[in-house]
Amino acid sequence: MGWLIPRLLAATLAVILGGLVGMAVGNAWSWPAIGALLGAAAAALAHAFVDAWRGHRFMNWLRGQMEGSAPRDTGFWGEVGYRVERSVRALERNVATESARLDQFLSAIEASPNGVLLLDASDQIEWCNSVAADHFGLDPQRDRRQRITNLVRAPAFVAYLQGDSFGETVTFAGPGARGTISVAVRPYGEGKKLVLSQDITERERNDAMRRDFVANVSHEIRTPLTVLTGFIETLGNLPLTEVERRRVLELMSQQTQRMQTLVGDLLTLAQLEGSPRPASDRWVPVQNLLAQVHADAEALSAGRHVFDFSGGEAAQIAGAETELQSAVANLVTNAVRYTPSGGRVGVSWSVRADGAGELEVHDSGIGIAREHLPRLTERFYRVDGSRSRDTGGTGLGLSIVKHVVQRHGGELEIDSEPGRGSRFRLVFPAARVRQMEQALDARRAAIESVRAEAQGAGRL
Repeated sequence: MGWLIPRLLAATLAVILGGLVGMAVGNAWSWPAIGALLGAAAAALAHAFVDAWRGHRFMNWLRGQMEGSAPRDTGFWGEVGYRVERSVRALERNVATESARLDQFLSAIEASPNGVLLLDASDQIEWCNSVAADHFGLDPQRDRRQRITNLVRAPAFVAYLQGDSFGETVTFAGPGARGTISVAVRPYGEGKKLVLSQDITERERNDAMRRDFVANVSHEIRTPLTVLTGFIETLGNLPLTEVERRRVLELMSQQTQRMQTLVGDLLTLAQLEGSPRPASDRWVPVQNLLAQVHADAEALSAGRHVFDFSGGEAAQIAGAETELQSAVANLVTNAVRYTPSGGRVGVSWSVRADGAGELEVHDSGIGIAREHLPRLTERFYRVDGSRSRDTGGTGLGLSIVKHVVQRHGGELEIDSEPGRGSRFRLVFPAARVRQMEQALDARRAAIESVRAEAQGAGRL
């Protein structure tokens, strides 16, 4: 009410002053009363006009964008303008703060690895992050306010969304059958829905690989165990000659060795997957590596193959010697097993133009059809299962090779054609390859540096 009394006083004062002025003017015409009345009316009208003009300016400011300051008038309209402007600016600050918080919240959801989709009570899209847009094949801007079931027509998803039971999740093929999407719906607000999506393609692939792995291991171990059980029953129930007994014991020994090899390969794979990457400061001479593998290959071949080992005299690879030897030995062993008698098996070392080291194992064996090449490094994958078992393979050798070369930062390259042999190349990055001359130069430089520091200390 602080504005009311001054406003009434101003109006009263204006009327009194107008009446006095009118009376003074009316005395000159001998009509003082009429002059006072006209003067008071004129003053009241002037005061009302000024007040209306100020109100008009203020209303124009309200009708506009309310940018800038409200009209700075005195009295009633000045007070109203100030208070309204202060309320408007406070509201704008609150809106800006809430908008910033909303932007931060949406940015956090946008950074989520899972898809987030907001639906209104009519299942229309209110907002979605880029992950959800990718999962459902949507455009975050174009498809806003569109009904989700008009855009995503997977029967499982539509039935799940239209039902009232959201306790479980639903899975369906993503757009273009690129993968598998898992979706959970959570109601909120007044009929609204929060749709959470996740790409579980990799998880399902890993689960399938795990199931296949367990099934393959069970199968691989069951076969020799069945053979051993049969031989044990034979030894216990049938009278055998010495020759037959020795033959049975020999076969039992082969099956036992097969199981031991399988368990050994499984342990090797587990160790490779669970241990840190090999250090990059432990250098393994390639020549020593090839010499050991050459000796093992000669023993396995028993003179049935021609071997050609070349290169690597001054080369070194940074890594774990046992792992590298296991990888090369697996490749050479496969080459010997799948190359007929009289065939050739070669191992060569070379350095590529970019400094990467290449260790190649090639043979003149039976070769591999092109459609099998992408799956050769899968565990227990065999091009010819019966032949692999006859040669003593476990189906894990190339998987071990792949793990070893990847742990050393490299890659495995395979080229093969049926009847024309195979080529397996272990390619190591330049950072893990060096020549002995480089090592000697580095050692000499270190010695010279230490010697220079010692001489400098002696002068001091």
